Amino acid sequence: MKTKTTLILGLGNAILSDDGIGPRLVNDLSKISGMIEADFITSGSGGLEIMELINGYKKVIIIDCIHTSSGKPGDVYLLKTSDFKKTSNLSGIHDVNFLTSLELGKVLGYNMPDEINIIAVEVIEDMEFGERFTSMLEDKYPEILKKVSKLVNIT
Repeated sequence: MKTKTTLILGLGNAILSDDGIGPRLVNDLSKISGMIEADFITSGSGGLEIMELINGYKKVIIIDCIHTSSGKPGDVYLLKTSDFKKTSNLSGIHDVNFLTSLELGKVLGYNMPDEINIIAVEVIEDMEFGERFTSMLEDKYPEILKKVSKLVNIT
């Protein structure tokens, strides 16, 4: 149930090692006092489910993991839909990608957000089973949480 105008959405799967960074960050952000007024939701799916989740919000901040050619584990990026890069869960291989989902939502008359920001965290391993982050990402987690918290508050 939507209670706020802003949604902070953590994407990822907690049993796929570093892929769980989005949900863990969102769960931790929801506990930090002084955070912005927002609904905090986590999801292990992308594509069309995201269209349903973001429907009705004015502003959405998506937190997901990403692989880039030059990034280091723990690097944090702030992306807009206009400079969208394929984060791990916004570009699922078994579903439509994020931008297609947004366009479809508009065509179907959904109330798509006016503003969408994507906070992406560089990871090492997001396809191997494991309930723990890689040691490199786990070691940097407090720093990652601090950076993401600042970005959430300024976006």
